[in-house]
Amino acid sequence: MSYYVIYDGNCNLCSTLVQLLEKLDQGKQFQYAPMQDQETLGQFGVTALDCEKGMILINAENLQQRWQGSDAAEEIGRLLPLGEVFVNAYRAMPGVKGGGDRLYEQVRDNRYAWFGKRSSLYESTYPICNTDACNK
Repeated sequence: MSYYVIYDGNCNLCSTLVQLLEKLDQGKQFQYAPMQDQETLGQFGVTALDCEKGMILINAENLQQRWQGSDAAEEIGRLLPLGEVFVNAYRAMPGVKGGGDRLYEQVRDNRYAWFGKRSSLYESTYPICNTDACNK
């Protein structure tokens, strides 16, 4: 299966995490688009308002299947090798999921203040490519 990760390409933390995921996955499962790429996001019906709620993960084979915010981060973790064991344990601990959701929201809402804003947009080595021009 293949997934599209929508991330904030201006955020230092977000871009660093995407770069780490790129190294781990090497484009096998995940392709990426920054939230600032309105043309690509428009293909999936993702709006700027949607992006305000945090990162988005889209199942490339079923575009209606989506995760957002901390749920997207958990699903990405679950899809990584051995990740399902850790994510299931995290979700099973009483109160931890709710705390993780609140932590995600705090980081999302303060990401530029806490981690800084990039001077230029980070564009992935493995961009979302679903047009004929990309396949040439």
